[in-house]
Amino acid sequence: MDEPRGEGDPHKVLFLVVAGIVATALSGCSFEIPLHLPSVPPGSGYTARPGPRTVGGESAKSGAHQEFVYGRPAVVRWWTLFHSPRLDALVIQAMRHSPTLAAARAQLREAQANMAVNASIFYPQVTGSLGASRNKTSGASFGGRFPGMTYSLFTGGIAVSYYPDVFGVNRLIYQGSRAQMEYQRDELDAAYVTLAANVVNAAIGEASTQAQIGAAKKILKQERTLLKLTQAQYTAGAAPYLNVLAQRGQVLATEANLAPLQQQQAIYRHQMAILAGVFPSEWRKKPFTVAEIHLPARIPVALPSALVRHRPDIRAAAQQMRYAIAQVGVARAQFFPTVTLSASFGTSALSTGEFFNPLSRVWGIAAALAQPLFEGGRLRAQEKVAYAAFDSTFALYRGVVLNAFRQVADALRAVEHDAAEVRVQTQSVQVARQALELARAGYRSGFTDYLALLGAEVTYENARMALIRANALRYQDTTALFLALGEGDWGTRPAAAVLKTGSRKTVVKGPGGGRAARRKSGRQGPGP
Repeated sequence: MDEPRGEGDPHKVLFLVVAGIVATALSGCSFEIPLHLPSVPPGSGYTARPGPRTVGGESAKSGAHQEFVYGRPAVVRWWTLFHSPRLDALVIQAMRHSPTLAAARAQLREAQANMAVNASIFYPQVTGSLGASRNKTSGASFGGRFPGMTYSLFTGGIAVSYYPDVFGVNRLIYQGSRAQMEYQRDELDAAYVTLAANVVNAAIGEASTQAQIGAAKKILKQERTLLKLTQAQYTAGAAPYLNVLAQRGQVLATEANLAPLQQQQAIYRHQMAILAGVFPSEWRKKPFTVAEIHLPARIPVALPSALVRHRPDIRAAAQQMRYAIAQVGVARAQFFPTVTLSASFGTSALSTGEFFNPLSRVWGIAAALAQPLFEGGRLRAQEKVAYAAFDSTFALYRGVVLNAFRQVADALRAVEHDAAEVRVQTQSVQVARQALELARAGYRSGFTDYLALLGAEVTYENARMALIRANALRYQDTTALFLALGEGDWGTRPAAAVLKTGSRKTVVKGPGGGRAARRKSGRQGPGP
């Protein structure tokens, strides 16, 4: 009769360990905490009172017309709504050569590689080895005084180790790295949209400054003509010398105003060069003009629920929360055992002739379980750190969402108020032009004194400059609205951002693939 096996039987112990591992794995144990994103206001509103529906365009004196279409999907290539082929080409050039985008793409590739590294933990690790050594032993090692032994040892084999994901730790680590990869992808998306907005703003600023310089030069020419006329009147005794000095001072003041405008134009040109990835000394493209940039007539405004899904910085903040959740799970799992399974098979021989002899074979199978018993509070502190990090990312996400809604609300009101300002400034220019024409006619005929003419001239100059600046601000605030809405949903296109330019349309492949056809929109009168 066979004797019963004792409690210390290694086969029984190994069986119990494996059974416990399987039972725990099948139980679906997970240390993740649920993620509940903060809710957003329902409906389509971003402001306390209803947002604008249409602005401008009521009459010839009210500026260009714009319509806001709420609930429409995002426009991928929103800058094409300005209907400027040169601007489209500049944006594409910037996306191809921007060092900022190049850095963002490299960071995405780095995150993808890190995710692949963490994905390898799901698979067994197999290592092959082959070695040869010449050894001499001392007899003293065996407690005797006989001579040592010299021998050769040839070894070779394969070792396999595996870390079963009993408590889902490996999966949590992988999910954390995936969240980091998605975060870098969203950061790349944000870099695309921001770069496009910077290019458009620089082009609008250059066109506006160019128009102001042209207006200032035209006024300077008129003032010099008026200075000659005033000098002739003084020579004829029809005007005091004070009028000559006053007009000469006005000419000098206008000349002085040109320098800051020219400096601002140079800044815009240097900015466009850097955005396009070239040195300022290599930027020789002709300046943008107000006639080649047109105000978008229809502006799609995404719903708040769509904004939190499409705006890149909001998506990036959500990925940071998912990474923090994975870290919480990893910290909680540290309190539980870790299991390691390993096996090895090989050969160990004293000569090469015996290397493949079955008697030289060696093998081993092992299962190890490690359970933390006392860590001095380290594990509990790590868990608190992970929870605090999650609370921080949750608060930051709420801040990003609130700030995004504020930016949309600000931009909507800004475009609305810009249209009102353009309407007033347009009417002011027309009134000032009529007053200046009457003043000039009266001055030539002798019915109007010089001071009245000078005042009309200054008023007209200021009105024209104010209108140019108001138009430029309206264009730039429209750009800010597109940027705030997160338009340009690159998340569904490839990360490589393959950009191609056709003869009639521009094809953009951002992170995820697919073509975006040029959207049709009504063209509005000259630019800023």
